[in-house]
Amino acid sequence: MPAQLAPNTRQRWQKVLYKRQPFPDNYVDQSFLEKLRKNIHARKYQYRAVVFESGVVIQQLCSVCVFVVIWRYMDVGLLAPQWLFGAGLVTSLIGYVLFDVLDSGMGRNQSGQTRWADLKNTVVFVAFTYGFSPVLKTLTESISTDTIYAMSSLMLLGHLIFYDYGANAAIVSSTLSLNMAIFASVCLASRLPRSLHAFVMVTFAIQIFALWPMLQKKLKARTPRCYVVATFLFALSALVGLLTISSVGMVLFALLLVSISCLCPYCLIKLQLFKDNIHGPWDEAEIKEDLSKFLM
Repeated sequence: MPAQLAPNTRQRWQKVLYKRQPFPDNYVDQSFLEKLRKNIHARKYQYRAVVFESGVVIQQLCSVCVFVVIWRYMDVGLLAPQWLFGAGLVTSLIGYVLFDVLDSGMGRNQSGQTRWADLKNTVVFVAFTYGFSPVLKTLTESISTDTIYAMSSLMLLGHLIFYDYGANAAIVSSTLSLNMAIFASVCLASRLPRSLHAFVMVTFAIQIFALWPMLQKKLKARTPRCYVVATFLFALSALVGLLTISSVGMVLFALLLVSISCLCPYCLIKLQLFKDNIHGPWDEAEIKEDLSKFLM
């Protein structure tokens, strides 16, 4: 507790260190709390804005759901790999054109990447993946199916944890997140009937885990309304696909999406009312002067 001023002392206390004063070291006067401030750096959230930002999480959850549903269709023979490869090729071409239109050539001018270079990289990747598809198919034959499913689940969960949702955190790693998703696709592809199935499955994983997030980020930055519509349609597609496999799983997944997009933003805004951060002269000093001029 701060010490109180002695009755016989009339000298006024000053907040200085270079002057000797007849006060205890821990003494403060009544003006000490005049500079008390609360929640000066607290960010006020709007419910609509928080719901909009939650679309990134919804998109990624739906990507994992769609990937698992497509793998299940191919595993039971409901979807031919030729159809999936053709549909993926058409949608990738449409997405490439749309991304180029939204980007307006800005990213291409900065990187110096030409369309011809993009085509060559695509052909090399497809040829490389197709050539190694027999290896991918037989890579995990010695591992039990239950272990493969457990590893794939953990990898997809890690993909969701380390994905870059736009937060500046140490746990974020886009490279690690993508690698975990591709590893999960390789594990699941090894349990498909033929090498062609494995090739198409890995190619589809690249499209949905690498290319699709790039397009959705561009949509979010350029056309927010189109981004909201795309998120809604993508979530609806994931729910319909999951319904054909498990009605209980569809209900649980729908509850999860509603909780993330509606309930969690509401709780975040309500919890902001209980925020009580205090700031004052007891805080550590911060050097706000730009020191870069002294390092020149």
